[in-house]
Amino acid sequence: MGPPDDGSKLDWLPVDSATPALVEHWRRRSRQAVGSVVVEVPTGHLPLDGNNPSVIQYPEILLQAAFVSLGSSTPEGHIVEAVAIPWFEILKQLEQDPDFLFKVPWRKLEEIVAGAYVRAGWVEVVLTPRSGDKGRDVIATSPGVCSVRIVDQVKAYKKGHVVTADEVRSMLGVLQVDRNVSKGLITTTSNFAPGIEDESGLRAFMPFRLELKNGDQLREWLATLSNETASA
Repeated sequence: MGPPDDGSKLDWLPVDSATPALVEHWRRRSRQAVGSVVVEVPTGHLPLDGNNPSVIQYPEILLQAAFVSLGSSTPEGHIVEAVAIPWFEILKQLEQDPDFLFKVPWRKLEEIVAGAYVRAGWVEVVLTPRSGDKGRDVIATSPGVCSVRIVDQVKAYKKGHVVTADEVRSMLGVLQVDRNVSKGLITTTSNFAPGIEDESGLRAFMPFRLELKNGDQLREWLATLSNETASA
């Protein structure tokens, strides 16, 4: 059975495609059939493979989707219960185009990193609010024996925009204020200023209290989680 006519077409989208609300943005643009469903896509973003198109071929739409499922709220933010389908599609997109990471808005990057902690097996992952996060974007906790609690400061920087030594030192301030933290991380899409890891005031905290994760390391981490998912 084919889709209904006109406005109700979007209700027939498969769950692993873009959501109706997102695809609606591209109405009255170029049209491409997806199985028995008509999906409207912008010119220049037609599927690379006409046999089995998916949301991965619509990066602008993908970046508007929710990457994680949020649960109950805590004094520090919202519990991340699970990753959503677009999170997996982002990983596929990065495999095809590593520079796509620079196109991800800062809040979406925080969702991606929070989802990565969930996929990595952390028991409780909190995504902090957009403002007033006290320098903590993601908080991951593994309770019980040898319990660990880490905070991650996520920086969505353009290529060539490095994280400065002062920004790294600010994480030491976060660790000083929040005494119930085992380790602080700074994760960036870009890189860190040269010489940061050799600075004596910072080197003394690395890697057990302070860790720096640049864009290449972030991609590698996400790729590892993607491979684990594929082999599961």
